[in-house]
Amino acid sequence: MTWSYASAGELTAAMRSGEVSSVELVDEAIDRIERDDKAINAICVPGFERARAAAREADKARARGEDLPLLGIPVTVKESYNVAGLPTTWGMPAFRNYIADADALAVARLRAAGAVVLGKTNVPLMLADLQSFNEVYGTTNNPWDLNRTPGGSSGGSAAALAAGFGTLSIGSDIGGSLRTPAHFCGVYAHKPSFGLVPGRGHVPPPAPALPTDLDLAVVGPLARTAADLALLLDVMAGPDPLTLGVAYKLDMPPARHDRLADFRVLVLDEHPLIPTGSAVKAGVQRVAEALTTAGATVERETPLLPDLTEAAILYTEMLMATLAATHPAERYEAIKAHAGGLSPDDRSFDAAQLRGAVWSHRDWIQANIRRELHRERWRNLFADFDAVICPITPTPAFPHERNLDLGARQIDIDGTSYPFGAQLVWAGLATMPGLPATAIPAGRSEEGLPVGVQLIGPMFEDRTTLRLAELLEQEIGGFQPPQREGH
Repeated sequence: MTWSYASAGELTAAMRSGEVSSVELVDEAIDRIERDDKAINAICVPGFERARAAAREADKARARGEDLPLLGIPVTVKESYNVAGLPTTWGMPAFRNYIADADALAVARLRAAGAVVLGKTNVPLMLADLQSFNEVYGTTNNPWDLNRTPGGSSGGSAAALAAGFGTLSIGSDIGGSLRTPAHFCGVYAHKPSFGLVPGRGHVPPPAPALPTDLDLAVVGPLARTAADLALLLDVMAGPDPLTLGVAYKLDMPPARHDRLADFRVLVLDEHPLIPTGSAVKAGVQRVAEALTTAGATVERETPLLPDLTEAAILYTEMLMATLAATHPAERYEAIKAHAGGLSPDDRSFDAAQLRGAVWSHRDWIQANIRRELHRERWRNLFADFDAVICPITPTPAFPHERNLDLGARQIDIDGTSYPFGAQLVWAGLATMPGLPATAIPAGRSEEGLPVGVQLIGPMFEDRTTLRLAELLEQEIGGFQPPQREGH
């Protein structure tokens, strides 16, 4: 029997019964990686001998009667997390030989839960792309179509799961970097509520691993089933012990409902700033029909929804303010000069990117006040609804794009080109206010590519969208192993 696509729950049951050992699971995963990853290039930093040693220790622990949540389960970790003794580069050639001296907190929690780390997964340079390629480790291909991207920046993690390289993985998200790869590769991912999972140790080299949260950014889980997603989030979530004096949300409330019929859902498939492709619209519709058939309350519009254009512009400005804070001085000054030449009446998406990149602290404070007004609107909306169903990006996985100038790229949506960066508006819908969002498989396109949608929920009510994902998985199905010519 092969275990490559078994869930964490299935593997735990098999190990408890003695049907399989962690050593056997890890050996099978390594064999599969060595056989198939030459074509996919998902695992950029293998740690196979370390994994075998950890698997032997996991089997000994189980023989002693220990039964941790992830005991003996093979997992992968996004390259951007520090893993003691392994390189952390964020795709930067200058740090090719930078070796982390301690685990990121999320990695330490995986180990404490008994997980066995197989290795690290590929990312784009500085995590700044919806693809996953860099000069250090090369290009990661989508297991469904090697000519297409698996997404980014957690593309290596999603590709690894789709290819059967380990049972679980962890990634990060500031612009859809968990959700987009899940959508492109047909797996599950969860963007937690902001502040729920500490990001200490998820930092570019040689930055110190401090207990701080970068604005908008989160770290979170990827899996092949919704239940595994919830299991892994429970392992990762909780306050950083270095910041226990800070007011964190320590306990996630239980899911609002346990039956699809009880959910009240708002469905969105149109955005004023960019069209939604037919394949993604069909995926949203498939989920909406399943909810309707199950007896859920499904609405298509409400006056409670925050203004989508205003939300997208504010997200774009805040994203660029966060990312540009570490730009080299000469690049920052060039952007500042360009932004200074903008007309005050220019409220375009491109103008928002430039203005946000050179905000003053006063500008950011004023923007944060606007964000709080959006959060208040979301609170009001979630008094009447339990979740919002909407796209993650307008299209399935696109062909590899080699142009490093993101501003010059275009995205093809049903035969018409649009600015590449505009597709981030759907990711930003949940990111800007810090809401939880669960990415789920929702069928395939006419070309046979996976299509996912996201379930957005109330702040810190992550269990609600995760439970909705489990219930939908029972209705419409979930992950399917990749099918491509010659595979």
